[in-house]
Amino acid sequence: MPVSLSGLATGLAALLRPIARLLTPLCLAGVLLLSSCSASASGLSGNYVDDTVAVADSLLVTIGLSADDPERPAAEVQARSLMNDYVARYRPRSAVNGLSSFTTMQTALNSLAGHYANYPNRPLPEALQARLRKEFLNHQPRACL
Repeated sequence: MPVSLSGLATGLAALLRPIARLLTPLCLAGVLLLSSCSASASGLSGNYVDDTVAVADSLLVTIGLSADDPERPAAEVQARSLMNDYVARYRPRSAVNGLSSFTTMQTALNSLAGHYANYPNRPLPEALQARLRKEFLNHQPRACL
């Protein structure tokens, strides 16, 4: 008795449909779980000391760009993203957010983020730039984790 290919394909599809319905959410959950455990898109590693130094160094470069530098707008957008990622990663960690180094860093980041939010087309004032340089250059987290 010959079996038609269309009938075989229909039967196979009927068998695979429940399996696909079961595996799709499991695969999606696995992808989300694995992606949430990896380093963030900003390049933060999850190591507080290393990330703090890296953020400070990156922001020193950004605030050092001249007002007429064509790379400045893109660098400021990247800096805002980096600051947000850093604070979002470490503020909820009670082992970190109680450290004076984190409080100092967060205050400096808030000042820079406030300037970018309120005066997006203006260069940093010299006083703010000097204060940020001082904070970022002297910022070495001590006695951390």
